Amino acid sequence: MINGLDHVLIVCTSVEDAENTYSALLGREPDWRSTDSGGSSTVIYQLENTALEIMAPQGGGPLARRLHAMIDQDGAGLKSLIFSTEDLTDARSTLDRRGLKPDEIVVGESVNPYSGKSRSWSRTRMDEAATHGVRIFALQRRANDPLVYKAGAPDAVSGLDHVVINTANPDRAAALYGARLGLRLALDRSNPDWDMRLMFFRTGGITIELAHKISGGHGNQPDKLWGLSWRVPDIEAAHARLLDTNFAVTSIRAGRRAGTKVFTVRDGTMGVPTLVLSADAVPG
Repeated sequence: MINGLDHVLIVCTSVEDAENTYSALLGREPDWRSTDSGGSSTVIYQLENTALEIMAPQGGGPLARRLHAMIDQDGAGLKSLIFSTEDLTDARSTLDRRGLKPDEIVVGESVNPYSGKSRSWSRTRMDEAATHGVRIFALQRRANDPLVYKAGAPDAVSGLDHVVINTANPDRAAALYGARLGLRLALDRSNPDWDMRLMFFRTGGITIELAHKISGGHGNQPDKLWGLSWRVPDIEAAHARLLDTNFAVTSIRAGRRAGTKVFTVRDGTMGVPTLVLSADAVPG
């Protein structure tokens, strides 16, 4: 059914400002630019195992109004997870049987005005109440999609390691990402020293990390998309590059996963908590 994470979506007020910021952060230029008649402007960075889409309202169409509403509700930032599938019709049927109430399949198309190339896809959105407040889609790219990964410099981001979701109800969240979405539970551990229970679900070389604060007990509050962890081939070079371009970053330190090195980016992320991680210790 689901075989990976097609992309994550960041919504902001200015796609031009976000492009400048994220091109500097990732160490690479966008692979796609487009505008939508419904009222949006978009840039996409295609990575090795997923993509980052950044979208901002443009004009006054229905999509622009929805984007403004998102920003007015809780600010710019990380807004959606879009999982990939090779058979959306079958995936939608399965998701419906599992109680996620996906909407009807819609077809989207985008034209890059700089290259003249076009791409298309089909997607469905799951009911937000059924996904406990996280906007989740399933998407199938059409054949011969021109959006393909191009390897960058060693100090550039090559892929996404994990997405962090904060949850007040870890058992409820585990049922969603495991039993309903069908992601593989790789690890479930609690650490009183961190006051955290962490669950790691994997798909397509990416980890969905569910984080629960133990001292907070269990509640019924919505889950919250929180942060992103990016992989780089050469973490020392990436750290130096970001320092040279005036990002506020921490020192490199050992990661919680054995064999990893990490550092935190403290600004220039459009409000998204961001970690950079060495790519030589990718989980199985």
